Amino acid sequence: MHWNVLTALLTVVYPLAIWLGHDRIEPRWLAGLLLLTVATRLPTLKISVAARWSAAGALVLVGVAVAANAVLPLKLYPVLVNGAMLAAFGASLIKGPSMIEGLARLREPDLPPAGVLYTRRVTQAWCVFFVINGAIALGTALFASNAVWSLYNGVIAYGLMGAMFGGEYLLRLRFKRLHHA
Repeated sequence: MHWNVLTALLTVVYPLAIWLGHDRIEPRWLAGLLLLTVATRLPTLKISVAARWSAAGALVLVGVAVAANAVLPLKLYPVLVNGAMLAAFGASLIKGPSMIEGLARLREPDLPPAGVLYTRRVTQAWCVFFVINGAIALGTALFASNAVWSLYNGVIAYGLMGAMFGGEYLLRLRFKRLHHA
């Protein structure tokens, strides 16, 4: 099985496994699923500083879950992922080019100044998304039932991300129509 497919499958199954397994399987054994999820991501990640910190953070969560035999560290993984994405996107705003500009230049190397500003705003919008999504993930981990945590982090968060991608795509089409006409 290709690494990206396995990683995607594990990432989607992870919240469901925590929900279904929390009363049946000791958290230290569920931690193995997080460890496997992280391990399958490593070959697909560019080994950047952010990727190393994210992997290290996940390993800390696994270690705490195993040592304390507690499910909370496992439920904090989506918070870690949102924090890592916020750090990567936010850092790109500071040091430039913005994360979305870098992606846009792969398809359009001579991005006009209006495109640079647009991609910067999209990067900022993703930063806001990661703050809000991470805060909700934290709230569900600390204060909600395992079912609510799984529903949000395993279904709703992905739906919101898809809506963000879709909405940005429609705005991009409109932007291109207005600026390339």
